[in-house]
Amino acid sequence: MLIKNLLSSIAAGAFLACTIVSAEQSDVITLSKDNFKTIVEPEKLILVEFYAPWCGHCKALAPEYEIAATALKVENIKLAKVDCTAETQVCSEQDIKGYPTLKVFKDGNASEYNGGRKADLIVNYMKKQALPAISDVNVENFDTFKDSDEKVIIGFFDDNNQEEYNTFSQTAEELREDFLFGATGQKDVITKAEVKPPTVILYKKFDEGKNILEGSFTKEELTTFIKKNSIPLLAEIGPDNYASYVDSGLPLAFLFYENAEQRTKLGQEVESVAKEFKGQVSFVYIDAEKFGQHAENINLKQTWPAFGISKPEENLKFPFDQSKEITTEAIKEFVTQFVKGEIKPSIKSQPIPEKNDEPVFVLVADNFEDVVYDATKDVLVEFYAPWCGHCKKLVPTYEKLGETYANVKDKILISKMDATENDLPAKATFKVSGFPTIKLFKAGDNEIVDYQGDRSYESIVEFLNKNALNKVDLDVSTAESSTTSESAPTTTEVAEEKHDEHDEL
Repeated sequence: MLIKNLLSSIAAGAFLACTIVSAEQSDVITLSKDNFKTIVEPEKLILVEFYAPWCGHCKALAPEYEIAATALKVENIKLAKVDCTAETQVCSEQDIKGYPTLKVFKDGNASEYNGGRKADLIVNYMKKQALPAISDVNVENFDTFKDSDEKVIIGFFDDNNQEEYNTFSQTAEELREDFLFGATGQKDVITKAEVKPPTVILYKKFDEGKNILEGSFTKEELTTFIKKNSIPLLAEIGPDNYASYVDSGLPLAFLFYENAEQRTKLGQEVESVAKEFKGQVSFVYIDAEKFGQHAENINLKQTWPAFGISKPEENLKFPFDQSKEITTEAIKEFVTQFVKGEIKPSIKSQPIPEKNDEPVFVLVADNFEDVVYDATKDVLVEFYAPWCGHCKKLVPTYEKLGETYANVKDKILISKMDATENDLPAKATFKVSGFPTIKLFKAGDNEIVDYQGDRSYESIVEFLNKNALNKVDLDVSTAESSTTSESAPTTTEVAEEKHDEHDEL
């Protein structure tokens, strides 16, 4: 035991020494309220990470961020970081709500960082930010440029294609964070590429190698062409590329596997189906060992292998029957029915309570529409998670609120829904991204008003008095503000509530 402790101490000391040396040699600039503006604003381009030392995702990013900072030194692109637990003023001014948050600053102007969190992805993203939206392509650099990234878009134009070039330029400005764009009007390059202007070619290092869009095109047509063809036929999905799949606008078909053998077998069964429906549905592998919890987001049980389709932007879910074997024929039939609109989305719901006469009305997915969209009453809904600390603290206040309005339920109904066990119906035009979330659905037109005040009894009553369509007289003089209230969450608390020990997409 003594030896073990001694070895642990030596190892800890060695680690500390390495950490100190690493910190001294770091190429990542540390920012504070004293130097933030003086360093960031003069830079043509700089990436800033806003982090918290306790944040698991921040810890995972740290070594990748260091590697990227060193690699980008030769490009004169700087990387910096801000500890939001120490520099609260800076992070408040930058409206930081979760960790890590990365922002790209150009001449002091901030924009959201939409790249991955691996060193090579950070480097590629920032290199693209340093380039003009469209690079000039000539006969000398054509081969090098088209092979310079995994996906490269080149437009070929002549003097008669000004309208198409303008459309190409506008699209490049909007998609520059995700793609490398080039354009040329040189006849030698056009001849070498064997195209007739106007033409756009998406060169890629996977699948068929390139896709061609010939003739006149609109901005919408060009954007769709790029997003649909830039996704591999059947690739691995994870946090670094999930957003690009969502941005494509295509439904996502997930193949959950738990080992290499299972992955190979699934690929053999599904590859032909993925080819048949390319451009209509994106097929992806997902590692169930790392991201198995995502199955619940498609209303699948965590038993493997599994298959399901989702429409992320609409929050619609289509799980494949897990009692059936995943075969080419079965998946083809399922996807065909999905594309034709013959499969209804799955709505997860707890059973409707047999008795629902408590002061706080219990909502589930199956009664949500009937209750919440009842035009005769105002309905206040708390969306909560059983594990959420802030939700637990809110319970006595929210129950007191229910008791206060218990005799006027026909006018103002206080309700709650476990958002981890119930899906929102298709009619809902919003998403719940944090807990607790409180919304008022007004009587009449069902306008939704978000509650953003502190979580005290008085504040919520005041909110209802101001915003509810139905007016009621209440005596709130007995409110126990000192024991039943909770302040609005700080930036750190919000981040903590959203933090999860599981890997997420």
